[in-house]
Amino acid sequence: MVTGGAGYIGSHVALELLLSGYDVMILDNLSTGHRDTVDNIEIIKGGCEQVGDLHFVAGDTGDRKQLTKVMRDNPIRAIVHLAAFSQVGESMLKPGKYFENNVARAINILECMVQGHVEYIVFSSTAAVYGEPRAIPITEGHPTQPTNVYGASKLMVEELLRWYEQVHGIRHVALRYFNAAGADRSGLIGERHEPETHLIPLVIQKVMGQRPGLTVFGSDYPTPDGTCVRDYIHVSDLAQAHILALEALFKGMDSRIYNLGNGNGYTVKEVIDTVGQVTGQEVGYEIGARRAGDPALLVASSEKIQAELGWKPHFPALHEIVASAWKWHNLSGRK
Repeated sequence: MVTGGAGYIGSHVALELLLSGYDVMILDNLSTGHRDTVDNIEIIKGGCEQVGDLHFVAGDTGDRKQLTKVMRDNPIRAIVHLAAFSQVGESMLKPGKYFENNVARAINILECMVQGHVEYIVFSSTAAVYGEPRAIPITEGHPTQPTNVYGASKLMVEELLRWYEQVHGIRHVALRYFNAAGADRSGLIGERHEPETHLIPLVIQKVMGQRPGLTVFGSDYPTPDGTCVRDYIHVSDLAQAHILALEALFKGMDSRIYNLGNGNGYTVKEVIDTVGQVTGQEVGYEIGARRAGDPALLVASSEKIQAELGWKPHFPALHEIVASAWKWHNLSGRK
């Protein structure tokens, strides 16, 4: 079962699982996910051989009765839990919304796993659990001191996982994502947030005339060009890590936490320039004030997952990531 499987990352995880031969049930309440994304997954898998079966359930992780029924009525071996609210700014305005959705509903899932005898879970966590970085690149041993409610909610779920393993034997892998970006090579599923807050789609929207302006927040950071540096990981590479994590759990691996990033940092201006190169258009922007709480540098060390699970990014170049996103925006006509 992939919760949030009609969303951006969830849809790519569901697709890669299907292409690896797994049967997948997507559970999504479509509050931020999209039903036509599930339809497009069906189209992609229809052109492939030896793929798993896809089932969609319109459901909510807040409905424990439904969750219990689904887990009892279906031979679910593992959960990939991606359903969550993820807007950092909103989390600081509406903390109750984030703790209820991200934490309380994770408890629902874990309790239903206990009742349904589901033994494994891969959890979508975040680099926001680290807070302000003390060292670059960031390893899994870095102190976890989130500076926003979103990061705190994810860290709370990591702690829940630890206790449910100790008490109930549920084994887990928590994957701490850095900046997921890009789109499936088919161009049929991609990044679609409403409202959009992520840099690459924002720049592409500006190029496509769907956004009147583009603001770079701060140009006086201690970085090569004064703008913030972030670690962008192609969403398909990120999805592959979920499969490796599941298969390791099936083979008896104990619970683990892994970072997921490219290990390469790119400045905001480098991203804008790369979009310009991919699209062949000049991208205009203005410089604004720094945003409170934006670290100058966020770059992952993914050495642990590479060494232990053999994961490696297949699309590490920023140009490839941007080109895949550009293809999706053009094919879909999405804003």
